[in-house]
Amino acid sequence: MEIYWTKIKEIIDESKEVKTYQLACPIDFTWEAGAHVHLALKGFNEGAKPNRQLVRHMSISTLPSENQIGITTRIKEQPSLFKANLNQLRVGDEVALFKIHSNVSLLNKNQKVYFFSSGVGIATFRPIVLDYLRNGAAIKNLYSLSIESSREFLFQDLFQSQATKNFQAEFVDNRTKYYQRANELALDQTGHYYIVGSDDFLKENIAMLKEKGISEEQIFIDKREQKRQEFFA
Repeated sequence: MEIYWTKIKEIIDESKEVKTYQLACPIDFTWEAGAHVHLALKGFNEGAKPNRQLVRHMSISTLPSENQIGITTRIKEQPSLFKANLNQLRVGDEVALFKIHSNVSLLNKNQKVYFFSSGVGIATFRPIVLDYLRNGAAIKNLYSLSIESSREFLFQDLFQSQATKNFQAEFVDNRTKYYQRANELALDQTGHYYIVGSDDFLKENIAMLKEKGISEEQIFIDKREQKRQEFFA
């Protein structure tokens, strides 16, 4: 396993609780839109076994063409050990990256695509949307529905409806509005549905989509195949 050590270039306060850490791109580090990576803090590999409390699975919120690796995450008032240590880091400090993988790549098929996200989960979709708007894709329409109870909606500069690009974006601030809209969108029996959020959010949306007659092959989540099966059981 190759470990890439890299420095923090910039720390952006996206909202009261959400930050984006912009990291320098190590040589030979490549990824595709929608990819995730393991982010580790100093000390994680100093013992006989890796300290898993200093490692987290994170989505990359940027494209390679942006020449930096974006990690967008929520840090609450009482954070985990990992988030507390991450919050103490400053520009110039080092972090480690390894195990790059993607489970939510946009398929080039002539169908409508729906993105369902909760909170900071929308960061996974940011590079996919950016790539779609820049380069297009063989899909009919891209629709993003995101819920954020704080109303501090992320990436609003990008997630704006563009009729000429067949892109629609919608933000809601409560579960009632969200599931009312999600149920309406799920009436499209031919669409492809991508879901990113907490495990409970994934399970609730998968159950809703299956009740609407959407097949498992039409539903995509940011989980490897073995883990994916647990959500569809």
